[in-house]
Amino acid sequence: MFALSIICRIGLIMIMKKSLPGYGGQAVIEGVMMGGKYTTVTAVRRTDHSITFFECPKNEDPSLTLFKKIPFVRGIISIFEASAIGTKHLNYASGVYEEDPNAAETADAAAKNTEKLHGHGTVIGLAAIGILSFLFAKFVFTLVPAVAASFFEPLIRGGVGQVLLEGFFKIMLLFGYIYFISLTPMIKRLFQYHGAEHKVINTFEDGMALTVENVRKHSRFHYRCGSSFILFTAVISIFLYFFVPTDPLWLRLVYRLLLIPVDLGLAYEILRFTNKVRHVPVLRWLGYPGLWVQLLTTKEPDSDQMEVGIRAFERMRIRETAIEKNKPVLVHQVL
Repeated sequence: MFALSIICRIGLIMIMKKSLPGYGGQAVIEGVMMGGKYTTVTAVRRTDHSITFFECPKNEDPSLTLFKKIPFVRGIISIFEASAIGTKHLNYASGVYEEDPNAAETADAAAKNTEKLHGHGTVIGLAAIGILSFLFAKFVFTLVPAVAASFFEPLIRGGVGQVLLEGFFKIMLLFGYIYFISLTPMIKRLFQYHGAEHKVINTFEDGMALTVENVRKHSRFHYRCGSSFILFTAVISIFLYFFVPTDPLWLRLVYRLLLIPVDLGLAYEILRFTNKVRHVPVLRWLGYPGLWVQLLTTKEPDSDQMEVGIRAFERMRIRETAIEKNKPVLVHQVL
């Protein structure tokens, strides 16, 4: 679940239509995180039905500015950044949801808790966890299908046959994993919040007021979603593997690992492209396979979940405006 959340949050950093700001987000435990250019805000529904907020400003690293402009390289950097940011919000959501909402908490205590989450050591630690979790998941979904396909070499020989079989195992492993975890109540609710996130952003992009009724009318699917990225990496890897040897097994595994950055960079660029052409009738179908994956990774949210998505988005917009105007803003507030 944790690794899947990290992959899905890649949608946070994708570019939207030129006429609109680049907003994105992800689902967290009983909540939604929304992100803009300067900050990310999570809204979490607690057990007493109140909504608590957590803001994590984006700290731009000047040394990475140039690399973010380089095609293929920018995708890898953005993925790792999104993993680090998303992990902090997941950590906050899981922690605050488990707290007793009836327990008295002073403003000073809340400020100290927030300061802890923003502490230099904590930030580095959570970022490392997010990135390592993402890499671990990528390694598993890359190496396991390769090993599984090698067992069938007596029946299916040759590079083409082995690559196709490996690709089949990879896609089946991916969809099987998503399907079975979606059967658990906790993941089902997480996927409902994922649907709420998409619905809110779709409503905003359509220029409609962010009300529960308006949000309900919109699709829970979105071209920029990280779920689409998952499928693109699986499909692209099949084509990449045609250009490297499959025997012996150890060499196959080495090449699979070396090609991971190439696979991620290509998938990111394709995801950007499908988002840009989604309004072109002939080309919009290019993103359909990614939307089909979202049949598994998103569920229809209820009114309370849509409200959480709306509140997170509105709070994020307020913070974005305040930061642009250099006004001081509160980091944590419970309503």
